Amino acid sequence: MNLKIKLRSIALLIIFVSFSSCTKDGLGFSEEGIVYEIPDPDTDPDPDPDPDPVAIAADEDISTDLACPSSGEFQNNDTRDVDISNPVNVGTADDRSCYSDYSESTVYDKTWGVYNITDGSNHWDAPGTLQPRIERSLSRSEATGVGSYARFTGTVRILEVGDAGSFGQDGTYIAQAKGKHTGGGGPPDPAICLYRAHPVYGTGINADKQVAFDIYAERILVRGGSGSDREVVFLKQVNKDEEIDFELEVGFREDPSNPALKIHYCDVVIGGEAFNWNIPEPDRGTESGIRYGAYRVKGGRAQIRWADTEYTKAEIN
Repeated sequence: MNLKIKLRSIALLIIFVSFSSCTKDGLGFSEEGIVYEIPDPDTDPDPDPDPDPVAIAADEDISTDLACPSSGEFQNNDTRDVDISNPVNVGTADDRSCYSDYSESTVYDKTWGVYNITDGSNHWDAPGTLQPRIERSLSRSEATGVGSYARFTGTVRILEVGDAGSFGQDGTYIAQAKGKHTGGGGPPDPAICLYRAHPVYGTGINADKQVAFDIYAERILVRGGSGSDREVVFLKQVNKDEEIDFELEVGFREDPSNPALKIHYCDVVIGGEAFNWNIPEPDRGTESGIRYGAYRVKGGRAQIRWADTEYTKAEIN
């Protein structure tokens, strides 16, 4: 028995020495006894090498100067409807940024509306009140009967959005559903649901660059809701400069659970993926509206591109 014990001890010692040797040589053992390599950070190649540098879009503004031109070239002090002749984008311009005005670019075999805004560039409203924007407004559907709607379709590319250093302050709205209501409460022309793009940064060589965007829906919980009376819901992520089909429809439909009631809905399709939502207190709604472009930048710059825009509406009393 003593000899067997000694032999067993010697065997265990050999295994321990072998394990120590393997570990020192960059080898280890799994629980199943399979040898695997322990990477040496000083000599082994990076297992997750840096990605390629994120591409700069053909119509991207890469200027590091985010201030409004001192020459006053973009001051547009007389009207917010600053536009070009025969713009490809539908709707009436609402320009509240002195950084740049609406312009157009031709890339990827399409002509795009260019919407660039920067933090603090709203020279139109009182300082510290409303956010910069270059948006287009569309005529409202002012009927509330079942079958009434406002419908917008287009293709959007997101190149850059606002970054103020915190979730609540980050992001830029690319489109929004609008609509007044009865009974008071909230601003005079309230937003119902805003579609907000947040920056997603890369790694390695792209660590300080926006490579993708998380799209959120900022939705009212009560009519006229703002602040804590809104919820922010994640929808999906899209890549920088990706051409994304975008469809937004706001309107009234029959309540399937009770034909005597109606639903005020706000349905969006982003890149082929549908996100439907029923607006609260449908009986208080008096209209359905849509705006799109670039709105809100509490830090840095936002660059949004729109093409193939179309708008239709129906009004049934």
